Amino acid sequence: MLLRVTDLWRLLVLCLAFVPALVVAESPFKDMSGETRTVEEFTGEGKWTVVMIWASDCHVCNREIHNYVDFHFVHADKDARVLGISIDGWAGKDDAADFIERHKVDFPNLIGNVDAVADWFMRQSGARWAGTPTFLLYNPEGELKAQQVGAVPVDLIEEFISDPARSAAAAD
Repeated sequence: MLLRVTDLWRLLVLCLAFVPALVVAESPFKDMSGETRTVEEFTGEGKWTVVMIWASDCHVCNREIHNYVDFHFVHADKDARVLGISIDGWAGKDDAADFIERHKVDFPNLIGNVDAVADWFMRQSGARWAGTPTFLLYNPEGELKAQQVGAVPVDLIEEFISDPARSAAAAD
């Protein structure tokens, strides 16, 4: 009888170990008002989507964000948009909100804790998380087409999405 209780205890502990991973797999993100959201809500729909993963204390993110604000302004009504994902976590929501306000970021932003974002990134890209900023590029059908750790000049993104071969492939 003691063996059965021990086996049941081990099984319970093992099951509980996977509960956080299951919750994270469903949706690791909230919008800035606290609503659970998914990246898929922002991809596809006939436009390219640039996902910028950032942190409020990331020097490169602070230096480069204005380029993506401008990119979003120029492209949002035409062919592409930007979605930000802060790794500040819900506990760091005020820091993320300050970043958004300070840089006048007008594209949508989600927030998640760094571990959940890293897990999501690995599921999306098959690559290990390396830090911020990180960019993912989804085609108009919502398929991941490119990823890059570190700053990416917006002119390279514009060149990538304006390539007729990529646009034709996205339309097929």
